[in-house]
Amino acid sequence: MTKSIILKYRRVLIIILHFIFIVLSYFAAFYIRFDFAFPKEYLQVVGRTLPLLILIKLLFFYSFGLFVGLWRYVSIGDIWKILLANVLSSLTFFGGVVFYRGLVGYPRSVFILDFILCVAIISGVRFLTRLIREKSKIDFSEKRKKILIVGAGDAGILTLKECQNNINMDVEVVGFIDDDPIKKGHDIYGVRVWGGRKLIPDIVEGYGVEEIILAIPSASGDVIREILYYCELTDAKIKTIPGLEKILEGNLEVKPRAVKPEDLLGRKSVKIDKKEISSCIMGRTILVTGAGGSIGSELCRQIAGFSPEKIILVDNHENYVYFLGIEFKSKYTQLKFDTIIGDIKDIGLLRYVFSKYKPQVIFHAAAHKHVPLMEENPSAAVKNNVIGTRNLIYASSHYKSERFILISTDKAVNASSVMGATKRIAEKILQAKSKNSKTKFMAVRFGNVLGSSGSVIPLFKKQIEEGGPVTVTHPDVKRYFMSISEASQLVLQAGAIGTGGEIFVLDMGEQIKIVDIAKNLIAFSGLKLGRDISIEYVGLRPGEKLFEEILLNAEEDKVTKNDKIYITKPGDFDSAKIRKQIRELEKYANNLDNDKIIDMIKRMVPSYKQPEVNG
Repeated sequence: MTKSIILKYRRVLIIILHFIFIVLSYFAAFYIRFDFAFPKEYLQVVGRTLPLLILIKLLFFYSFGLFVGLWRYVSIGDIWKILLANVLSSLTFFGGVVFYRGLVGYPRSVFILDFILCVAIISGVRFLTRLIREKSKIDFSEKRKKILIVGAGDAGILTLKECQNNINMDVEVVGFIDDDPIKKGHDIYGVRVWGGRKLIPDIVEGYGVEEIILAIPSASGDVIREILYYCELTDAKIKTIPGLEKILEGNLEVKPRAVKPEDLLGRKSVKIDKKEISSCIMGRTILVTGAGGSIGSELCRQIAGFSPEKIILVDNHENYVYFLGIEFKSKYTQLKFDTIIGDIKDIGLLRYVFSKYKPQVIFHAAAHKHVPLMEENPSAAVKNNVIGTRNLIYASSHYKSERFILISTDKAVNASSVMGATKRIAEKILQAKSKNSKTKFMAVRFGNVLGSSGSVIPLFKKQIEEGGPVTVTHPDVKRYFMSISEASQLVLQAGAIGTGGEIFVLDMGEQIKIVDIAKNLIAFSGLKLGRDISIEYVGLRPGEKLFEEILLNAEEDKVTKNDKIYITKPGDFDSAKIRKQIRELEKYANNLDNDKIIDMIKRMVPSYKQPEVNG
């Protein structure tokens, strides 16, 4: 009951408290001026000037917002407000005294003493309130979880404040780890900065740290992986916080979460030109093939944010599209969308879809992407990746769609697999068709997508859950990686800036060793490599290379206006020759003649080489 009354009249109580502070500081100024022996003759002076001082200070305090705000969260910004409000009120009071009564018989030092005392009392009470509240949260009767924060920058300090202010977290921060030598040995809000990343194992062991929080959202992938190396030498759990820009946008809380595979990339948020993308999508009918897959579904989510007229979700996997449809109904209630269960190899289906919906922009994400499986089933790769793509390209041109964006792969560069070679053939069909079509055809080429159904992450997670071993093909194998969200945003951007015939290449950053990802995932699962689980090398699979390339040897790349997107030099292909070769390839695929399929692929993609499989 008492608490509710205080909350109801909180503003009035705060004004009364400031009234008391003003009176107290004014009388104290006189006492100090006269060595704590208040002369009686000055009581009349105080009585005549105090009302004016109270009025002036209350007005300035109100205008500077000193009667609002929670004292338990007082900061340097609040102190600046208190300081400025007192400076202006003291100057105004000085002018008022001079104007109304003059300075004869008025001790001038009182102005300065009153200013100092008033600032000290108002600030001190606020900080004392914060100190008492924070100390009251500490429960010495129970053992609290000890954590170590890596990164003593803005993100680390925000994390520390959350740990100190949020009583539900019940943690004790034992210190910071930061490589900046200037910060070493200093305290931040009473918490010591111990030093660089190499000290992590010693600090964890010496202080019984149970959890390490990574608060370095702007760090590069190399830095993150090296820090994780030292974290993995301990038994502490590893968590991270999201980037500050996501917190400031209101998307996430300053709350530690489990480390995700994409955190290993250490990428800054992708910057896209939303206005440019919107001009290509808003009010248009968009068709997405492979809509239920990892890339396709994320593309659909991104597209939904640009107010399309309608999205046509095409996929031959009914469950994926079903769950995507449920998600759309709950999240995008105003969005119009239709789901089509069917195969892009079905010309009759494509004729029906294009004639009924007349899609203006097509994102073609449907493909067979598993390299080893396509090595064993080249006819399936040809039918889906080549023939299906050809059908879509021709349908888009025939029905005068505005844009067609093919999702390609880095495996199309100097292809060593059937999957990569078929995607390269698809790029050639697209570039050949763009020469004699009003539809703007373009391809976007990128590497592996973390967390997608075809990436190593789901496989590694499954193997870890089953107790291992985690299988890696080769200790030196490397791959380019992107997050699903990052790849989808850049695909939309590339699709918006394309003028026809281009192959866009997304900046994939650095190649990452697959074995490092396996080690990190084992650590994130709370397991120790060699003790709880092992890694087994099984040798490169058919069609695999040790590392991937992004550009063809003959290609020249140049930067677009988005520094994450490059553009290759358009190819010059004989359309008639390609059509003839495709018809021949289609015949071999229909006959399941794998030897002739491989021979034809070699003729169509001269850079195609099947590497020798070894361990």
